[in-house]
Amino acid sequence: MHHIRFALAFAILAAPVAALAIDPTAAMPPSAKRVPHKLEQHGETRIDDFFWLKDKTNKNVLKYLEAENAYAATLLKPTEKFQETLYKEFLSRIKQTDEDVAVYDRGYLYYSRTVEGKQYPIHCRRFAVKGPRGPGEVVLLDGNELAKGEKFFAFGERRVSDDGHLLAFSTDTTGFREYTLSVKDLRTGKLVESKLVKAPMFEWAADNKTLLYTTEDAAKRAHKVWRHTLGTPKEQDELLYEEKDELFWLELAKSRDGKYLFHTSVSYGSTEQRFLASDKPDGKWQTILKREADHEYDASHRDGTFYIRTNKKATNFKVVTCPVEKTDVANWADLAPYDPKVYIEGVSLFKSHAVFSVRAGGLSQLIVRNLKTGKSHSVAFGDKPYDVALSRNPEFDTTSIRFRYTALAEPDTDYSYDMDTRDRKQQKVKEIPGGYKPSDYVTERVTATATDGTQVPISLVYKKGVKLDGTAPCLLYGYGSYGLNMTMDFDPVRVSLLDRGVVYANAHIRGGSDLGRTWYEDGKMLKKMNTFNDFIACADHLVKAKYCSRDKLAIEGASAGGLLIATVLNLRPDLCKAAVLKVPFVDAVTTMLDESIPLTVQEFLQWGNPKIKKEYDYLKSYCPYTNIKKAAYPSMLVMTSLNDSQVLFHEPTKYVAKLRTLRTDKNPLLLRCNMDAGHGGASGRYDHLKEVALVLAFLLDRMGITK
Repeated sequence: MHHIRFALAFAILAAPVAALAIDPTAAMPPSAKRVPHKLEQHGETRIDDFFWLKDKTNKNVLKYLEAENAYAATLLKPTEKFQETLYKEFLSRIKQTDEDVAVYDRGYLYYSRTVEGKQYPIHCRRFAVKGPRGPGEVVLLDGNELAKGEKFFAFGERRVSDDGHLLAFSTDTTGFREYTLSVKDLRTGKLVESKLVKAPMFEWAADNKTLLYTTEDAAKRAHKVWRHTLGTPKEQDELLYEEKDELFWLELAKSRDGKYLFHTSVSYGSTEQRFLASDKPDGKWQTILKREADHEYDASHRDGTFYIRTNKKATNFKVVTCPVEKTDVANWADLAPYDPKVYIEGVSLFKSHAVFSVRAGGLSQLIVRNLKTGKSHSVAFGDKPYDVALSRNPEFDTTSIRFRYTALAEPDTDYSYDMDTRDRKQQKVKEIPGGYKPSDYVTERVTATATDGTQVPISLVYKKGVKLDGTAPCLLYGYGSYGLNMTMDFDPVRVSLLDRGVVYANAHIRGGSDLGRTWYEDGKMLKKMNTFNDFIACADHLVKAKYCSRDKLAIEGASAGGLLIATVLNLRPDLCKAAVLKVPFVDAVTTMLDESIPLTVQEFLQWGNPKIKKEYDYLKSYCPYTNIKKAAYPSMLVMTSLNDSQVLFHEPTKYVAKLRTLRTDKNPLLLRCNMDAGHGGASGRYDHLKEVALVLAFLLDRMGITK
């Protein structure tokens, strides 16, 4: 395997400190024109001077974005050499030509591989047993070929038919997450359906010719399920179901044993699931349990029985069983009774076993239950900060599973595990070229005390030898929304921070589910302020405990995490030295009043519905854009993309424009808009790393580290 070897020449105890490279006086920042726009709600009038920046077809809007990009490029120009150094370091720790551990599925081994110099993965398969059955490797999809001529490219989902002959797949070439469905005949290598329809989700029926898919409404809500027969015109596709309640969206799935298809109406607080035998795609769908407020459930199937994960009278979920023919609650029997200390995140069924993915004590765990004997055991991993999750396990009739372990200082490791013998075998450790040693780094978990007395965990990693006397720089990352957990995975890019003496910290704040479902519920809707106060408490604790100094503390968040950072800066502009806000959701009030914007209506149950006065007032009390004030803010880099469908580009654009008119400091305030990407930024892996190098060069420069 080829890679670039790059020896680090940095002494950890004496990270180079030099004059800062970024000079905010090097150019005049852009000034967006002010066009007062009235917004009225609940008898109150708000004036938005930068509402006009919403229209990306407006030439003046594009000119403003180009001016912001030019300004950012000018101020960041002195860091270009540093960016290149960081980029080369990243490449030096990545095995650029690499291959995933192959996964067995119905006679084939499926895997993805990357090739040095190429931006996108290549998805392949080969026969599981060598012999005269056919060729060795078959390339299913080559992202590099499909991306030719495109400024952006991303794969969506991939589904192989039960007979292994057909591959349904989707691609996005705009960044707006509009995935177009195609079907490839793997016997001939030819497309049998080319760009059939824009479909976020799809599944095969067992007849290998019927394809179910969902489509979205104008606000990108998956709201219809269709049935398509290969070889027939799209116009003949049959509409199976339409979800008319705008609080709900639709998801498609297939049971692991292949027996049933599911389509589920999902909201933030309620679900309703329907099922159909996969070998009878023309049959009648049945409902497991009708939707009711505050009840979420999802079912899987084994041996004529549904296994249902439910939060009915079980905040952290439990697992029950019932016959397929009798799904009413009266027929439910507990399989995994409710334990308030254990949050059940998912259930994976096998012929003779069930694997529960859970969180307990803030750590992820796997619990294996033998369904024949009724005995359960936990797969042990220790108590230091880590993450573990099941890998792809398409086989149903097996006693062996695969999972992936990772930690802040430990590269991803793939294991196979025998559920009967408990024998664990290491399949692959992600290779980090250049001599990386996990033993050179320290990981630990500490807690900060929030304003209401709640103990908030912080996971930390730093290089051995860093003096924890208040002089070290630190990067604190946070999210805290939608019940998503703060992962503790290994990132080879992060080593460039650690080897320069930076302490890296994850804040496990409320709004995520790090400590269970209640942790999530206590950080949403009318309790959202807990999220921000938790993060502030984490930052203050790191300074007080002398993990870092205030003038070398940087904070970062993306999307809803960008809202977190922006709100925190309004509450405590003195909190840190620098901040990075990636695709930040910062104009919460105005966005949540516009039901034409993607995600808005469904997220009334996350942030509140501002058409309700109480929820409007609460949302307005912390909305970043609304609460920008005259104050000295830290150095800031704000990242956005023109084709972002999750947080439309105008939110961060308006935020920076308004902030320029009110801040009293002279620190760098930069807006960088990727004109060809979406929510995740650049799609190619090398282009992505260059964006990361820019961000880290900015942060390190603000911390006083310029090379």
